Amino acid sequence: MARKSGSTSRLDEAARAGWLYYVAGRTQDEIAAAMGISRQSAQRLVSLAMSERLIKVRLDHPIAECMALSAALEERYRLKQVQVVPSDPNTDTAPTGIAEEGAAEIERWLKRSEPTVLAMGTGRTLRSAVEQLPPMACPQHRIVSLTGNISPDGSAAYYNVIFLMADAIQARHFPMPLPVLVSTPEERALFHAQPLVKPTLELGGKADVTFVGIGELGQRGPLLLDGFLTADEMEELVAAGAAGEICGWLFNDDGKLLDHPINQRVASIPLPSAEDTIIFGMARGKPKHRAIRAALKGGLINALITDEDAARFLLDE
Repeated sequence: MARKSGSTSRLDEAARAGWLYYVAGRTQDEIAAAMGISRQSAQRLVSLAMSERLIKVRLDHPIAECMALSAALEERYRLKQVQVVPSDPNTDTAPTGIAEEGAAEIERWLKRSEPTVLAMGTGRTLRSAVEQLPPMACPQHRIVSLTGNISPDGSAAYYNVIFLMADAIQARHFPMPLPVLVSTPEERALFHAQPLVKPTLELGGKADVTFVGIGELGQRGPLLLDGFLTADEMEELVAAGAAGEICGWLFNDDGKLLDHPINQRVASIPLPSAEDTIIFGMARGKPKHRAIRAALKGGLINALITDEDAARFLLDE
């Protein structure tokens, strides 16, 4: 999927700054902090919004409605950051727009000069975002995988993004050399005690920022489609009240981890605390609405990248 052109991306940023300044009433210092740019850059973007005639009685750009939805979601769920992109009327499943915005957010963190630990989940949306990262030299950063990189058949898991990131950026990478699900809780404890695994587990708990996909359950659930669960196991989880999963961790409609034997077999790093780090959830599409809402209710994520349709669903609660 092609990245947005420089001019279009620049206008998007100008529209965002213009909305914050003229509609939300933010100061240029506040805009700079919200967008992760300097005050001078914020001033130039606001000026660009004016010179390109984006500012009239209303902001003449599709991003305006998205910004209003972002602000409403941020307030409703007390989130640190929200990015809402226009919905794609042609598909309800492809990561259109989410991947581009996710790539831009990941890139902003990678451009930081101070050493940063980025924890990465897995999934189709996250992979699409990482595919759009430009080549970068980031020797000051460390990238850690929250999930295993081994499929049930022993092959490399296709939607694990840690090795894909290794191709795009020059930073130390810490993969999780395990499957997403192991056979027993005892096997998980044995694997986690291995010298090659323990440093990754420890680093994952110290992440400065985390990016995860949010998976639905049922017949379209990634854990079933990718062979980690059988159809009978999926039906059992749905009957037990599972609403979604993040990195294999199953949770109910209140965003609480499901008290179920399968959760005791998840080999992924425990999800970081939302009190200590920024956790971006990236998801769109009607099949994922329930899972997104549950993740927000339970505080499993404290930042969100989604589309207009999901945003309106979350605000209609």
